[in-house]
Amino acid sequence: MDSSARLNRVQELLQRLSVRCADLLRVAAAGILLADQDEGLQTIAASDEHTRLLELFALQHGQGPCLDCYKSGQARTGIDLTDPSVTRPWSRFGSLAVRTGFTAMDVFPLRLRGRVIGTLAIFQERPARLTGADLTVAQALADVATIAILQQRTVDHGQIERAQLQHALTSRIILEQAKGVLAERWQTSVDDAFFALRSYARAHNRQLTKLAAEVIDGTLDTTAIPRPGTEPPKH
Repeated sequence: MDSSARLNRVQELLQRLSVRCADLLRVAAAGILLADQDEGLQTIAASDEHTRLLELFALQHGQGPCLDCYKSGQARTGIDLTDPSVTRPWSRFGSLAVRTGFTAMDVFPLRLRGRVIGTLAIFQERPARLTGADLTVAQALADVATIAILQQRTVDHGQIERAQLQHALTSRIILEQAKGVLAERWQTSVDDAFFALRSYARAHNRQLTKLAAEVIDGTLDTTAIPRPGTEPPKH
């Protein structure tokens, strides 16, 4: 298996892990952010692809509890997003989170032997704190994500190759572009466009990022993808 294929498999693993995290902890959403070449955070996987959630993740490139967690290497738990005194250091993020419907948040570092490469973020729509057992599960999932990413490393130095990480982040951008293309073509929301694209990829056993690239470069006949609100053709 070549490097690109391995990276794609890791990306798919992180996506499944985000969804599994949200299900196991019974929370509204979960996402994984990785540090880019400029030490900012970029979304690599999310349990929910709704635009408002992705905006929250994107905002943490420059501010927010995820960036704080990444810089300190320490988990931030029980964050009350409705308390202005708590969100004062990143008021723009806090305001958007509350408007989106989230009341609480927990963030865990993707960390191994003191090295932090990103964060796992969890959002809640209810005020209840996660239990001690839930926090243990969340950190364990963050550790699984860390190990999966760190396996993509250079042979010579045993470190993450920044170019490989950048490839994964670029794949995320390709997916966002494909969603935009389909939304414009179908005159629908980017959320509906994503769900249609993902459903088509699963139904045809296709890798989502490769499918998105074909949408962008025009090599895929997008009329074959059932539009949002339509039933797929019966065989």
